Amino acid sequence: GRKRVYLFDIGLFAVGTLVVALAPSFGVLIAGRVVQGFGASGIFPVATAVVGDTFPPERRGRAVGLLGAVFGIAFLIGPALGGILLAVASWRWLFALSLPLALLVFVLSARTLPESRAVAPRAFDAAGVATLAALLAALVVGLSGIDASAPWSGLTEAWVWLPLALAVALLVLLVSVERRAEAPILRPGLVSRRPVQAACLLAIGAGIVEATFVLLSSYAVAAFGVERSTASYLLLLLVAGVTVGAPVAGRMLDRVGARSVVTVAMGLVAAGMGVVALAPSLAVHLVGTVVLGLGLSGILGSSLAYILLAEAGADERAVAQGLSTIFLSVGQLVGAATLAALAASSASAVAGYQAGFGWIAVGAVVLAVVARQLLGGATTGSC
Repeated sequence: GRKRVYLFDIGLFAVGTLVVALAPSFGVLIAGRVVQGFGASGIFPVATAVVGDTFPPERRGRAVGLLGAVFGIAFLIGPALGGILLAVASWRWLFALSLPLALLVFVLSARTLPESRAVAPRAFDAAGVATLAALLAALVVGLSGIDASAPWSGLTEAWVWLPLALAVALLVLLVSVERRAEAPILRPGLVSRRPVQAACLLAIGAGIVEATFVLLSSYAVAAFGVERSTASYLLLLLVAGVTVGAPVAGRMLDRVGARSVVTVAMGLVAAGMGVVALAPSLAVHLVGTVVLGLGLSGILGSSLAYILLAEAGADERAVAQGLSTIFLSVGQLVGAATLAALAASSASAVAGYQAGFGWIAVGAVVLAVVARQLLGGATTGSC
């Protein structure tokens, strides 16, 4: 049932956090982070599935908008608070201080979440999970090796094309594995639906945008001379955009549907990224981050969850939300690897960041058009 899985995920996250906080070596720290990741990966999908079980379709937009705001704030405010904490305490406190919060969430969830049972027990798709993990690892290794100043010639290097070729082979293998699996993590029947395809593409795009957040502070330092000790505070304006935008996006989802909300949101993402890339001053740059936050609030969490809840049956909701998490991770990995390569191989770090931000703005426009077409006949709204 969802409640047991949710509590297990929170407990697993807490155990991983404790291991990291007390880690005596780098190897133990990495192991703790892996455990953390396993626990955290299930929290949002299960929480969203509970929303789908609890709220009627006409009120789901508001619910997922609020949920998206909470998760978005947590993700975005983390780097800012982390920077402040590191200035006065050991890095171990970054993890130790989250343990009381995890305990509180566990207790409240145990008391308030409704009990539920799976419609039919399903086997764990170990082969699919392993193949997908290997595919993502190969993709990141290959992308990280590309020299952004000469990307096409870089593809001839063995450390680039071998991992990328392996990723393609693993993709073919993954399709074969999932077709034969009893309970695949990537269900062919679900992924073949056009609105679900749109949600997966939007998740990749949102992940790529998320990957830029850790670089925005570094860009402000390099481009505008902001002190490193205060650069993390600049993300708070982006947080403000997400905080204000997420509840509004949720209400608009209930009124006009996902198609219109996604179009406007991706337009704001493109505009915000464009301003960030071309800003002649810090003040203009900060305006761009607010616009970026407003745009992302209409995609991350709210629209993704809304589309997938509308397209998935009761027994598919958690799996559908898991798809969102998987493709969001793909976007984060691809975005981080690509932006890092751009920054490292360009004439200057500033030029590399600007190129990356500019390409993301262009990609947001393309993605808005594609997603709008895929959502054209969806029950999630066609305004």
